Amino acid sequence: MEKFLIKGEKALSGEVYISGSKNGALPLIAASLLTNGVTILKNVPNLKDITTMLEVINKLGANYQFEGNTIKIDATRVNSYIAPYELVKKMRASIYVLGPLLARLGRAEVSLPGGCAIGPRPVNLHIKAMENLKASIKIKNGFIIGRAKKLKGSEIFFEKVSVGATINAIMAAVLAEGETIIKNAALEPEVGSLIDFLKKMGANIKGENTDTIFIKGVSKLSPIEYDVMPDRIEAGTFILAGVITKSRIKVKNIIPEHLKSLLDILNEMGVKFQIGKNYVELIKVKKLNPVEIKTAPYPGFPTDLQPQICSILSIVPGISVVNETIFENRFTHIPELIRMGANIELNDNIIIIKGVKNLYGAPVMASDLRGGAALVLAALSAKNETIIDRIYHIDRGYEKIENKLTKLGAYIKRIK
Repeated sequence: MEKFLIKGEKALSGEVYISGSKNGALPLIAASLLTNGVTILKNVPNLKDITTMLEVINKLGANYQFEGNTIKIDATRVNSYIAPYELVKKMRASIYVLGPLLARLGRAEVSLPGGCAIGPRPVNLHIKAMENLKASIKIKNGFIIGRAKKLKGSEIFFEKVSVGATINAIMAAVLAEGETIIKNAALEPEVGSLIDFLKKMGANIKGENTDTIFIKGVSKLSPIEYDVMPDRIEAGTFILAGVITKSRIKVKNIIPEHLKSLLDILNEMGVKFQIGKNYVELIKVKKLNPVEIKTAPYPGFPTDLQPQICSILSIVPGISVVNETIFENRFTHIPELIRMGANIELNDNIIIIKGVKNLYGAPVMASDLRGGAALVLAALSAKNETIIDRIYHIDRGYEKIENKLTKLGAYIKRIK
């Protein structure tokens, strides 16, 4: 099993180019099932989650080529409606094929999904959306089994904001008969990217970037060529890598607007930075201030950056408080940071951090994707060496993270 060996206390410098968004690309791959012909996606990160989704659609009959950062998907011969357990268990986003399969084939059998163990993420909102579109849904033997002679437009109201359920509902509704109105829809940029993608394929959608989306079903969509948006979570992680090492680095190929909640917090902490059209450059990182943070759906502070900022707050003088409101178990990084010398208390979903002068290298273990990234950041600033085990979690969401950090001046090695 591979591990990371990191020697800390090295200042970083230079520029880092952010990859395409994993969470943005996954729905686009699923949406390619909605049309015959060849869809071309560019700026796709070469990650395990991406290849897993490609294996899922290949099982459904789609062919693909993945070269460099470009994927060509030919969904002309999609003829299977079964997404098997051995693939879907690896990644929660595999449930994105539910809506497209019901829209295109009128049938779907999708295994209940897996993914990071960061708390229950029930599929009930996905199921409710499909039922609102007049699909018959039942759960049997670990599968979501759906049937629909023809999906029909309807009103869908989500009691709780859900990115995944919003995405599935949109993909199902674009080929449904009549009009669909989705209320309390997620506002995440990845949802906006999917809507833009589908509109360019010929979908009739209005209300993008609002919490109410109007969709008039069309008879068919056409394949297109499309660039995947930059990964805002990878961008945030590298910005935080610069902060925790008190370094001056430039993070490029990003959409700064997508990072506003993080940049607002960093400004409150005393971090100086410059914002350009497609970059953020850290200017001055000296004395940092403690803060209070509450995770929330976009445009609030992203839960996917909560573990990483906890690493930084561990060495900020004073008491910081982080309220995790999205996932009830997104705390696997806490005991590992404590092993490295952090002073952290966890009360239900409230993280209380008393800043210490230094973190110290130790053997630690990644238990989920973003928690693993938090340990990498902690190790970059820690005294001595840190060995991080189970880094396959990190590989799910960061393309060549050790190469990018090495180019910035970090000492990080992938070892057996």
